[in-house]
Amino acid sequence: MDAYRAIGPLLRLLPPETAHGLSLWALGHGLAPTMTAGDAAADPFLASRVWGLEFPHPIGLAAGFDKDARALGALFGLGFAFVEAGTVTPLPQPGNPRPRMFRLAADEAVINRFGFNSEGLDAFAARLGAFRDTSPGKGIVGANLGRNRHSADAAADYAGGVSRCAALADYLVINVSSPNTPGLRDLQSGEHLQELLPRVAAARDAACSGGGAKTPLLLKLAPDLALQEREAIAGVVMESASGGSGIDGLIIGNTTLSRPQTLQSRHRHEAGGLSGRPLFDLSTEVLRDFHRLTEGRFPLIGVGGVSSGRDAYLKIRAGASLVQLYTAFAYHGPALIGRIRGDLSDLLRADGYSCVTEAVGVDAR
Repeated sequence: MDAYRAIGPLLRLLPPETAHGLSLWALGHGLAPTMTAGDAAADPFLASRVWGLEFPHPIGLAAGFDKDARALGALFGLGFAFVEAGTVTPLPQPGNPRPRMFRLAADEAVINRFGFNSEGLDAFAARLGAFRDTSPGKGIVGANLGRNRHSADAAADYAGGVSRCAALADYLVINVSSPNTPGLRDLQSGEHLQELLPRVAAARDAACSGGGAKTPLLLKLAPDLALQEREAIAGVVMESASGGSGIDGLIIGNTTLSRPQTLQSRHRHEAGGLSGRPLFDLSTEVLRDFHRLTEGRFPLIGVGGVSSGRDAYLKIRAGASLVQLYTAFAYHGPALIGRIRGDLSDLLRADGYSCVTEAVGVDAR
């Protein structure tokens, strides 16, 4: 971790997408820090069982960092309990023109408009399969699935991704909430979800028909949803799951199109999705609402603006069973993971909890 203290400031001198690509290349080629034995030691207090999966602690890496599953082993070596790879599209596509990623350093935030740049499912599935073959049991991997920009049948794109990845990933994510693919967020409406969810659930069920457990299927939503939209989505999700074959959880949430008045950076008006510290309050409010609207029946992953153990604790109290990082990880480096784990454990113990699961949703009840 000490090496990052020297390299991190140098990376921030580069354009953000260049720095990200260089970091990913270094991780994929074994040029990455690893945890010490002390850092790696599991704290049973933070362990939980979600979707039948054993998480040593609730802190994971959000989708978007390792889009093409290039550095999974190295990322687990940094201390994440789970890593979500993607978003991957069925066919390769370049995404939007550069520049498409902007640092808002004064706000500890980022704006991106990548537009699902992806090497496609063939390359993604091959790498995910190779990781499974060479590192069995090393960590919990999610596959975040998208649609191609010009696809005429979004549901077919998602169903195809589910079919390819169900046997390779520990959980699957239907990403209908990126703001950078035209028309994608329309799929969050109740009417569109009623058509989409049965098709992707059927693809998952068919791919898992060998008698084993079904790969959990999650839906990733935007934090910009109005209350009526949240209510409609919660209703559709609960109805889809009532028959035993539907969505198993939600991720709240993706980047936001809103621009808080507090933003200071000169890039604050760039088009795209805003992530990082300014997103925390909004994403946590929406998380709390979905925990309430779904009556606590679905495990939720809280993401958006988490940069400390206290942030992770507030996500958990709002209803998150698990918490993801991305932007703060890019700003603060791998040492942040251990700090969050340690501070989260201290906060839970100080409030009298005997395990992390006891705190889930206490502020949403």
